[in-house]
Amino acid sequence: MEGRYGQHHINPHHQQQQYVSSGVDPTGDRFPQWSLQETKDFLMKRAELDQRFMETKRNKVLWEVVSNKMKEMGYNRSADQCKSKWKNLVTRYKGCETMEAETMRQQFPFYNEIHSIFSVRMQRMLWAEGEGGGASSSSKKKASHQLSWGEEDEEEDSDGEQKAGSSCRNTKNKKKKVKTGASSSEGDSGKLVKLVEGFMRQQVQMEMQWREEYEEREKERRMREMEWRQTMEALEKERAMMDRRWREREEQRRIREDARAEKRDALITALLNKLRSREDSNM
Repeated sequence: MEGRYGQHHINPHHQQQQYVSSGVDPTGDRFPQWSLQETKDFLMKRAELDQRFMETKRNKVLWEVVSNKMKEMGYNRSADQCKSKWKNLVTRYKGCETMEAETMRQQFPFYNEIHSIFSVRMQRMLWAEGEGGGASSSSKKKASHQLSWGEEDEEEDSDGEQKAGSSCRNTKNKKKKVKTGASSSEGDSGKLVKLVEGFMRQQVQMEMQWREEYEEREKERRMREMEWRQTMEALEKERAMMDRRWREREEQRRIREDARAEKRDALITALLNKLRSREDSNM
């Protein structure tokens, strides 16, 4: 009985192997692979909520919102699956920073979507600093945290644990801030400058790669257009030559027909004259 029951219990799991797994949810169950279109739709919804993700560390509710938006589009993804997918995409994005553009598109087709999210995040942060007339140490630390490429999603501990130790942590943190305020301020400022410089270099590199690819495509387009024009000109010349040959053949045929008609008329005239001369001689 146990052998048959165990075999019966395994078969449904074996049937689920037809779904290719792209990860594992908290229960350990496999879930179907994300398609290209589903991933693009997911990134679009995640981009819409990126600012709200940056405004709070308690983002479990936001992942529920993302999950509901995915369900509205016909996809059945839980909040944990969405969060896990985002972390995997960010990890792959960071691994593509040293790749060339063509290799990057082949290895990771969602690079542009995620790069757009982080670009908007950077612009939003710089605009906020400009409006505030300069950033304090705490704001720079927060900005540095926001540019850590997705690590904002790590603050998902349980509410009970956070509330139980919140008072102790606050007391210890205040003492540490008093002792290390100056050094942390300088460190955070330097870290932010490095992040901004790295981001700007990446932007310039992306712009240069885009221009090179655009110029290459334009060059290929001009070459194809030139080849097409040359082909059309050759066809036009060939058509004109064939038309001229046809007209020459028609002219020669008309000349031959006229010559035959003249010979025929001459023979008929000679025959009639001969008959008349015979009649005159008989008379």
